[in-house]
Formats: sequence, C-alpha cells, structure tokens
Amino acid sequence: MTEPPQTAEPSPPSGAAPAPGPAPGVTADGGPSPQAPAAVRRRAVLAGTAVSVLLILAIVFGSRLLRDFDSALLPYAVATVFLAFGVAYRYTVWISAPGARRLFRQGWRSFFSAANFRRAPTALPRMIATYLGFQKFLGARSHARWAAHQLLFWGCLLAAAITFPLTWGWFTFTSATGSGPGYEMRIWGFEIIGFDALGFLGWLMFHGLDIAAVLVIAGAAYFLWRRMKDRGAITGQRFAYDLVPLIALVVISVTGLLLTFSSIFLHGGGYQFLAVLHMVSVVFTLIYIPFGKFFHIVQRPAAVGMQLFKYTSRRTGEGEGEVLVCRRCHEPIDTAPYVANLRGTMRDLDLGFDEWAEYCPRCKRVLRGAAYLDHVKKGFK
Repeated sequence: MTEPPQTAEPSPPSGAAPAPGPAPGVTADGGPSPQAPAAVRRRAVLAGTAVSVLLILAIVFGSRLLRDFDSALLPYAVATVFLAFGVAYRYTVWISAPGARRLFRQGWRSFFSAANFRRAPTALPRMIATYLGFQKFLGARSHARWAAHQLLFWGCLLAAAITFPLTWGWFTFTSATGSGPGYEMRIWGFEIIGFDALGFLGWLMFHGLDIAAVLVIAGAAYFLWRRMKDRGAITGQRFAYDLVPLIALVVISVTGLLLTFSSIFLHGGGYQFLAVLHMVSVVFTLIYIPFGKFFHIVQRPAAVGMQLFKYTSRRTGEGEGEVLVCRRCHEPIDTAPYVANLRGTMRDLDLGFDEWAEYCPRCKRVLRGAAYLDHVKKGFK
C-alpha cells in the first residue's frame, strides 16, 4: 500500500435529481464553513472596538473617575488601549480559521463539561500549572531553553502585574504622614496593605520592576546568544519576527534599570532622557505584541483547552476513549475524538486527504517516500 484508500463517490443514476448539498454556511460534516475575509474583518474590528471601550471604562472607573490616574503615565495607558484593540482584532481573525475555531470550540466544551470535571477534577489546574506556568513541554527540547523561557515568562508576568494596574490608576501608594516611611498600597481606593518603605517588604514593593528586568535580561540574553550561535536557529530566523522582540525586551529592561541607577547614584542625572527612551520602547513593544511573535502569549491558553480535550477523551469510558491505531503499522495514534476533530479540520480546509490523519507520522513519511519513488523518480531513469 503506497497511499491511503480512497472512497469513491457513487454517481447518481441517469435522470435522477442531484443529491442536496450542505446548507449554506455549513460544511459536509456539519461544521461551519470558512467565512469571507470581509465578514471576518468586520467582526474583528467590532470586537477590538468593544474591548478597547471596555478597557477605557475600566480605567476611568478603576481610577475613581481619574482621581488616581497619573497623567505622566498617559502614553502607557494609550498604548494598552491600542494593545487591547490589536489583541481582540487578531484573536478574532485567528479563531475564525477552521483549525483554530475547532480547537477553540473543543477547548471551551471540555472546560465547561461537568462530566469531564467528575472524571478528572484536577486535570485543568494541573495543565494550567504545567503547560502554562512551568511549560514542561519545553524541557523535553532543552533544559537551558526551558530555564531561559521561565526567566522571560515570570519576568514579563511580574512586570505586567505591576505596570498595568499602576498605569491604569488601579494601584496607588500613599503615605499617611507625607514624608514616610509608612506607606499604604490601595487598589481601587481600598487599602490592601501597609508597609515600611525602609523595610524588606517596602524594598520589594518599590523594586519589583527591577527584579523583573533582571529576569528578562537573563532570559533574553540566552536566546539572543543562541540565535547567533545555533545553526538551526540562524537558518530559519527573521530579524523583525525573531530578533526584534528580544531586543525590545532587553531595551525595556536595561532602560528601566538605568532609571533606578540614575535616581539612586546619579541624583537624577539623565533621568528625563532615560524616561523618554524607556517610554518609547515600552509603547512600541505593547503595540507590536498583537502583530508579532509575542502573540503566542495570547494563543497559548487556547492550547490548554485542546490538551484538556485530549486528556479527557483518553479517560472517557464506553468506547469513546478508544485509541485508534495506524492503518499501516497498527501502532497507536491518538484517541478517536481527537483524530475525528483533526479530520474535520482537514475537511473544513478542503485539503482532500483527511484519511492521512489515521496514519502515524513514521508511516506518513514512508508512504510519501514510496509515492515519490513511484511517481517522480521514474522520470529520471
């Protein structure tokens, strides 16, 4: 066997009416058909506008009608509004594609399934921790890459958790005496914690961004070094897609550390120039996120839903969790629901060879090689 079996479509008898096709907007297997690009763009613009308006309202009301909003941080706040629009626009376009739409639908279906929760109540928290938090799948490729990615991930997460609420006026630090050292941290005007600015907790509060910058610099430096030394990375890398994000993270982190250095050791010397440079680099990066490599940060949670779908389908009883075997070598491939989902996606894309989903990767390579020898190499004999 050199290719998967094809099932012929029976032709209608002479004089018979043609078989009715699928309803408009529906594929042959009952799934939604790919939508027109113009309709997708319109819905994406509406989604982006709605999310941006909601963020603006959240900034206004979260800062107590702008009483806690720092006007010096206005460029950052404006950049986050553009970020919200771009993320919503790109995400809407992404999940409109057949493959992403199926992944998105199956992920949410598994997430809200009461039966899945009864069968595996700890599956979702474990996958969030291992797949999103600690990214164990990267450790299988390289322990060094995993460690560097962890530094980048937790550094960026810490910086975002501090910067965004401060930028929006949600966090405020006030001194009851006006001169310190006692400070209060307030969220939406409500006091959360009081601390001594000269103590260890106070140092952590006021230097959290410096800690995040050190983590990001260490992780980004490794990936920049790897992209200059690793032959596989050099071959396929693109400057704007692969190097610019790392350079932007390094610039943000270095200028942020220099701001602290200037205020402590230089008595504010060069602070204004560094502040403008830092602001420009942050604003550029925030606007770049939806349209560059950083967009995988937004996509990754959807993959958790697909992992949950695969995990719960393996644990399903009554035959639904049956693992399909390869047609050629009879080695296990994956569960029947997962393979059926993959075949449905291939049919949505009109690829015309969804039967290949029932072959293991090794047999696919063997069959492709055999087909090449049979149909291509003949011309060179």
